[in-house]
Amino acid sequence: MTRHRNGFTLIELLIVLAIVGILTSVAYPSYARQIVKARRVEAQLALLDLMQRQEQYRAQHHSYIAFSMATGNADTSQFRTWLGNSAAASAYELDGEACPEQAIAACIVLRARPGTANVNAAFADPECGTLTLASTGAQGASGAGGASGTSGATGASGQSTRCWP
Repeated sequence: MTRHRNGFTLIELLIVLAIVGILTSVAYPSYARQIVKARRVEAQLALLDLMQRQEQYRAQHHSYIAFSMATGNADTSQFRTWLGNSAAASAYELDGEACPEQAIAACIVLRARPGTANVNAAFADPECGTLTLASTGAQGASGAGGASGTSGATGASGQSTRCWP
């Protein structure tokens, strides 16, 4: 008498489940790193766009203008303070302030801060932290993989190119 087997045995299902689990445990960290890198590039592009807008504003008004989510006057409304369609879905909060020890008319530094209370607080970028771009052209990052401050110089770890190409 011949028995026809329909379906899979429990052993076969457990083997497939173990293989899927192993592949997932290997692939997910790489996927998560790529998401962080993509959001970082989005923040870099936003900073470059904001700097162009600041330069246009300076050409018309002979001064840069500070902006943040807290400011809400008509002049600052042209500068976006988060990325994407909504602040809640944004990975970075954007703002601009005078360079340290300089007047706002002479120099501005733009910041992209990851995962603040005003945007998606679950997002984090420990490698680069806060990205900065100054009107002098200096690029910086506050995280472990970037130069601290806005000097744009390579940090002690020599990894500033990871945060700014």
